Amino acid sequence: MFGLVSRVVCDRGYAEDITQETYLQVWRTAASFDPGKGSATTWLLTLAHRRAVDRVRRERASFAREFDYGIKAVGREFDEVAETVENTLEQQAVLAGLDSLSAAQREAITLAYYQGRTYAEVAHYLGIGRD
Repeated sequence: MFGLVSRVVCDRGYAEDITQETYLQVWRTAASFDPGKGSATTWLLTLAHRRAVDRVRRERASFAREFDYGIKAVGREFDEVAETVENTLEQQAVLAGLDSLSAAQREAITLAYYQGRTYAEVAHYLGIGRD
């Protein structure tokens, strides 16, 4: 039983606890064993396997909750002012870059980047594509 549980939970301490809990469960519920449904060994291993799988599920759920909490806690340290300043500076740099281009270059970038057109569509629209 210990070997089965160890393979499921991959942790010796948990496996020891689950094995002990299973034997305690068997001690308390021995009257519910029905030899017509299978052997005693099969019954023991089934009880142990169920407990082991339940433990793995609990641990995974606990980890997921802690992970989600950690993500949310880290998210609270977000500095909105710094992000706004950075976005504003970036926007100003883009506008300054666009101002340094010719009207045709600026229109090509606007069509491709801001309107989502492909390069082929931009070339066709501006009449500068290959024939």
